[in-house]
Amino acid sequence: MRLTSSGRHHATFEFGDLQVTSLRDGYIDMPPTRLRDEDGCALDELPAAVPLAGDNLRLSVNAFFVTDGTRSVLIDTGASNVWHDPTMGLIHDALDEAGIDRAQVTDVAITHKHEDHVSGLVAPDGSEAFTNLERVWIGAGDTSVFTGRLEPLRDRVVPVSEEVAINDWTTAIPTPGHTPGHTVYLVRSATGHLLAWGDTVHVPTLQFDRPNVSWELDGNQSQARAARAALLERLTQPHHFVAGAHLDSPGIARVAPSGDGYALEYLAPPIG
Repeated sequence: MRLTSSGRHHATFEFGDLQVTSLRDGYIDMPPTRLRDEDGCALDELPAAVPLAGDNLRLSVNAFFVTDGTRSVLIDTGASNVWHDPTMGLIHDALDEAGIDRAQVTDVAITHKHEDHVSGLVAPDGSEAFTNLERVWIGAGDTSVFTGRLEPLRDRVVPVSEEVAINDWTTAIPTPGHTPGHTVYLVRSATGHLLAWGDTVHVPTLQFDRPNVSWELDGNQSQARAARAALLERLTQPHHFVAGAHLDSPGIARVAPSGDGYALEYLAPPIG
């Protein structure tokens, strides 16, 4: 995977016969008390390797656009103006900066129902963000989010209840735990595999080294922990890469075993 362009809000990679663009929606600050040990209790002490912004953890928020030049899929959509404005909701700026026309987005693949992933389907002015949208893929357990401002999109929702191909090179894989419908998307190119894994990891400076640490907002922490363990092991295979919603932007990296945990190697320096 080779970086071909980058800016304040995007980074584009050549990935075999595909092009992958990371889109920076912004960031959110969260208290360290969100982190949980295996008993579901807040961590007694945060390792020195975990940086803080003031007293908070700063989580990047990323989405990913993948195209073969003809077809495309947008994985997650950011927060629009629904949550933590003005530090989030930058995905439309990121698309413009990357030279991606929103009108070419026909398929959106949502990893799960939380506001920082699904809200960008609707622009801040209340209009549909993607005028030629045909399908919204989302885990069957999370389709209840399509009410209120998202209600007009309900007839285009495709519930994912089992592993299913959404095009020739992208497969949806249910990984419940963080939410009942949490879904990851495996993108296959001529040169490798890219796993867009949503909220499998929230704090990369901690949860790769200590993958048993979970997140307070994981609906089922033991299930989320098991899903994370399986996905991390999968990513150690040759020619596999991860695209993480909350990895440091642009959030695309390699994963390798390291001691009792894993090491993360970013493919591009942080943006933003």
